[in-house]
Amino acid sequence: MATPSRKTSTPGPLASKRPLPRDPSSEVPSKRKSSAPPAPRLLQSSGPFVEGSIVRIAMENFLTYDVCEVAPGPHLNMIIGANGTGKSSIVCAICLGLAGKPAFMGRADKVGFFVKRGCSKGMVEIELFRTSGNLVITREIDVAKNQSFWFINKKSTTQKVVEEQVAALNIQVGNLCQFLPQDKVGEFAKLSKIELLEATEKSIGPPEMHRYHCELKNFREKEKQLETSCKEKTEYLEKMIQRNERYKQDVERFYERKRHLDLIEMLEAKRPWVEYENVRQEYEEVKLARDRVKEEVRKLKEGQIPMTLRIEEIEKQRHNLEARIKEKAMDIKETSQKCKQRQDVIERKDKHIEELQQALTVKRNEEHDRQRRISNTRKMIEDLQNELKTTENCENLQPQIDAITNDLRRVQDEKALCEGEIIDKRREKETLEKEKKNVEEHIVRFDNLMNQKEDKLRQRYRDTYDAVLWLRNNRNKFKQRVCEPIMLTINMKDNKNAKYVENHIPLNDLRAFVFESQEDMEVFLREVRDNKKLRVNAVVAPRVSHADRAPSRSLNELKPYGFFSYLRELFDAPDPVMSYLCCQYHIHEVPVGTERTRERIERVIQETRLKQIYTAEEKYVVKTSFYSNKVISINTSLKVAQFLTVTVDLEQRRHLEEQLKEINKKLQAVESDLIALHETNKRLEHKDNELRQKKKELLERKTKKRQLEQKISSKLGSLKLMEQDTCNLEEEERKASAKIKEIHVQKAKLVTELTDLIKSCTSLHIKKVDLILQNTTVISEKNKLESDYMAASSQLRVTEQHFIELDENRQRLLQKCKELMKRARQVCNLGAEQTVPQEYQTVVEEYTKREEEIEQLTEELKIKKVELDQYRESISQVKERWLNPLKELVEKINEKFSNFFSSMQCAGEVDLHTENEEDYDKYGIRIRVKFRSSTQLHELTPHHQSGGERSVSTMLYLMALQELNRCPFRVVDEINQGMDPINERRVFEMVVNTACKENTSQYFFITPKLLQNLPYSEKMTVLFVYNGPHMLEPNRWNLKAFQRRRRRITFTQPSQ
Repeated sequence: MATPSRKTSTPGPLASKRPLPRDPSSEVPSKRKSSAPPAPRLLQSSGPFVEGSIVRIAMENFLTYDVCEVAPGPHLNMIIGANGTGKSSIVCAICLGLAGKPAFMGRADKVGFFVKRGCSKGMVEIELFRTSGNLVITREIDVAKNQSFWFINKKSTTQKVVEEQVAALNIQVGNLCQFLPQDKVGEFAKLSKIELLEATEKSIGPPEMHRYHCELKNFREKEKQLETSCKEKTEYLEKMIQRNERYKQDVERFYERKRHLDLIEMLEAKRPWVEYENVRQEYEEVKLARDRVKEEVRKLKEGQIPMTLRIEEIEKQRHNLEARIKEKAMDIKETSQKCKQRQDVIERKDKHIEELQQALTVKRNEEHDRQRRISNTRKMIEDLQNELKTTENCENLQPQIDAITNDLRRVQDEKALCEGEIIDKRREKETLEKEKKNVEEHIVRFDNLMNQKEDKLRQRYRDTYDAVLWLRNNRNKFKQRVCEPIMLTINMKDNKNAKYVENHIPLNDLRAFVFESQEDMEVFLREVRDNKKLRVNAVVAPRVSHADRAPSRSLNELKPYGFFSYLRELFDAPDPVMSYLCCQYHIHEVPVGTERTRERIERVIQETRLKQIYTAEEKYVVKTSFYSNKVISINTSLKVAQFLTVTVDLEQRRHLEEQLKEINKKLQAVESDLIALHETNKRLEHKDNELRQKKKELLERKTKKRQLEQKISSKLGSLKLMEQDTCNLEEEERKASAKIKEIHVQKAKLVTELTDLIKSCTSLHIKKVDLILQNTTVISEKNKLESDYMAASSQLRVTEQHFIELDENRQRLLQKCKELMKRARQVCNLGAEQTVPQEYQTVVEEYTKREEEIEQLTEELKIKKVELDQYRESISQVKERWLNPLKELVEKINEKFSNFFSSMQCAGEVDLHTENEEDYDKYGIRIRVKFRSSTQLHELTPHHQSGGERSVSTMLYLMALQELNRCPFRVVDEINQGMDPINERRVFEMVVNTACKENTSQYFFITPKLLQNLPYSEKMTVLFVYNGPHMLEPNRWNLKAFQRRRRRITFTQPSQ
């Protein structure tokens, strides 16, 4: 898709060049530009123009031109300009201005497409030379209606009138021998011999030559039709005569047989027919009886219909009652469920009351038990106080106990610290083992994903896969970092976006290795490509990293157009890979959009000026024309991703491997620490046991009194707590009674609801029983009707059986009638389905009719033969007037064509070719050429010769027609593009020599370039085409002022 740029440029006016004195230091003719006046003007006929030559071409808002006027010369006109400046636009203007079809140019099929973009109307004006006064044809084009408005000498007219005026001057823009546009150059060599003959006849032959050829083809076609018709009629006539000869004997036998049949009819025909009539009467009686029984069967069936309808009505009533019974059963079930729910709630209330009563009983028991325990505790305190009075004093053992206690506390602290460290180490070990297991599982998952990518690489590019295996085993040979193929190192953040990356990066780079050092890459290629003969690709990342380079436009500016990310943000990759892709493919500058972007793509292209764009399913590449600054975009559909759909982060996997090694080191250190801590803990445990034993022995001696004091103190504390833990039983009983009363109220309400539900359920049961009784009555009535129906059906079966017996009797009598009829016919010597007079009468009638048809065909055949002789005579006369001049014309063309080829040290000939002299539609012109002395002459075809050889042959054939041509001008567009320099120079010389002769027609030769040091003629006209944004405005173009300035510069140069 091509879109115009915002900045429009006005094409410079076309320059015409007349021969001027040339600067001896330059071989290229100087250029002079003609001005473009605002209104077209009518030129007077002058100079050596031939009738119908083009004197002036004016264009307005046409293709690349705003306003432009061209003044060609009478002989050779060379139109020169760079590609895209508008040379072929002049050719299009000539074609369309002379009523040519838009499709013939090979550019567009609608005339509106030739108007400059952005304009609503365009105009082409052609001025043709005529001795009686020049003819000015104007064509105005309306883009909106895709219509043309025609004017001749400023007066409105129709296209048909214009076509007649153009044809009267022998101008044929649709003939490739006269008008050869750029897009049709290749089609000239594709012309068949027949098409080439027709184009040559129209181009240079007398006006009546092509008409004679068409008449010959029509005469020959009618001659073939007449020959076929005469042959078919002759064959048909012979068959008719032969058939009538055969029927002649049948007609004679007919009359003889008729006499014999008359005699048989009188003697024997009566008896069998009487027997037949008797049986036939019996058959009619049985048939009437059968019809009566059939009517009785029909009445019985009709009598069964009301019973059937009543049974169906009762059946519907029964289904309705059963449905209502089911409905009542559902209501009963629902009500029963509600009753069950209320009963369950009442049972829960009873259970709640029982629980409250049990809780009150428990509290009473607890209060009695507390009083008993208080009494027991007071008695124990009294006994312990009595024992304390009798205990001895052992305070002198306290210093030893304190020392042992301090040692024991210190050992226990050390032991607790050691055990804490052991627990911490065990926890650390468990944590490390879990981390190790998780890391190993992650590595396995990464290996599975990596194997998928590597399998794809191995299946598609086996050499690259082998190189990857070699690299993994030989990384020590490289000084700097080496990245595996890009398709293995790229990790897509979202697999759905893989298609954008694969469509942006070529496959050759996706399977390329990325190096940070040129030296490392050379070592790699020498080992892999030279020694191992593997076909691999390798690239070097830029020395200065481009991976973090910011885009020229922020993504927020592009989000209104539907863009959601740049390509770089869609994936992760190692820094060298990302740097190379940013530098080589500018992935940080290529945005990715959505379907919304595609819907407003023209606005996006015009406003953002982005070079590359991705939408949901398409890629757009935007370029700016070097000549016109117009923006051109090309869109392609995105291919499905193949390699990057599997996401593997190699950096993360490498990080996991390093993490696994670190975890293993930590595990070894923790194991060593645990062994040392267990030894320390064992030693402290032994020392602790010794100190405890010593302390126990001293305490048993010292602490007996203290133990008694502590027990007394403890019992006193327990007694105090039990006395404080009192319970108010009266308050608890009051609260329990209130709750039980409230529950009883709720129970009463539930019992009322339950009673109502039971009544409703009883009512539903009564209604259900009533419906069941109604259903039983209906079923009884249905059974009675079915019984009556069965009795009627039995009578119907008996009647039907009687009907079947009568029908069988009827069939028997009918068969007997047929047998008697057959016997009667046999007696009369007749066929089963024919009578004597009808068969033979038909034969006689056909015989008579065929005799009349034979006479009519004989007369028609005579008329056709006379008409055929007349056509053959006309063909002979027209053939003589057409073929002889055509052979002379082809001979002249052959002479010119052969001379041109001989001057190029090549060979060529033109001849009139046909396989059958009578097939005038198969006549054609055959061109045979050879460009090398070692080969034979070969027919010019689109396949045998090269493009340059076809161009040379086409050009020389057109030049051979130049001197014989009746057409006023000839146009050839860029035919020298496929020629080599030698042939191009030779052809150019021939064109100049041929087209610049006296009394030759006008010639337009369009080319984007010319060789140096070419010969030029004084009769040539050179037209230079310029175009661009800095061209001078057409209304400021003043040729005379330019000439005066040139003269002043020329005069002042010698003095300087």
